[in-house]
Amino acid sequence: MPARPLSPETLVLIDALREALARRNDVEERTLFGSYCFFVDGKLCLGVKHGELLVRLPPERHTEFMEMQNTRELSPDGGMQGYFWVEPNGFATREHWQFWLDEALAYNPRAKASPRRKTATKSAGQTKRHSVFDSDL
Repeated sequence: MPARPLSPETLVLIDALREALARRNDVEERTLFGSYCFFVDGKLCLGVKHGELLVRLPPERHTEFMEMQNTRELSPDGGMQGYFWVEPNGFATREHWQFWLDEALAYNPRAKASPRRKTATKSAGQTKRHSVFDSDL
């Protein structure tokens, strides 16, 4: 089944992140769980889904970010501390846009990278399974 086309808002946001990260040589773009993500130094840093911005921030400041307008937790059950969706109104100004980029990039050196999953092979005659981390864009 082919993937759904990305909305114009999502494409603009992806291009804006590409432009903001263009000077870095440690950025990798991948799809992950229906989101278009930007990994910096091998760690999830920023992403886009349905015109919203995904930011990875310091978990110790989770409550502070949770109380900000136009943000919501990635995981409402609290299982993903430090991951937030920022609605378009939350990054509509240059100042707000830069705030989220700066916060995510400042935390990135301290963030832990998730290990890549090894490819599992099934017994003869069955197909090989790949992790979502193995998918190409």
